[in-house]
Amino acid sequence: MADLRGRLPEGRYGRRSAGDDARADRTLKIVGGVLGAAFLAMIGWFGISYISASSDISAELIKFKVVSDNEVQAHLEVRKGAEVRGVCALRALSADKAEVGRKDFAFEQRESRVDRVVTLRTTGRATTAELVGCEPTGGR
Repeated sequence: MADLRGRLPEGRYGRRSAGDDARADRTLKIVGGVLGAAFLAMIGWFGISYISASSDISAELIKFKVVSDNEVQAHLEVRKGAEVRGVCALRALSADKAEVGRKDFAFEQRESRVDRVVTLRTTGRATTAELVGCEPTGGR
């Protein structure tokens, strides 16, 4: 009686041979391999496009100093290719986060790393300065 409870009724669920299981395993392995290879290719594509897009020019606002009610000095560090020319945009914000100054600064030096202190004129007292972004210019 215990033997009948452990087994499935014959003919009820169809018959599977060992060849069917091997074929299903092989199909799953092939599908898994193809999907895994496609996933790795996609990750590689995204990585290469991210690196190549961000390698033209990048910058960092090292520090800033509010000199007066109408002026802010900012220390920028720009990293770029030696032949790349670029423009970085800075803006100054007041205590209520209103923009009181904005200016684009060009970097045309033939060096891969440029440290520069720039002066940004403002229409009111600034409390902070921030780097909006950098982009390469057309001329190389």
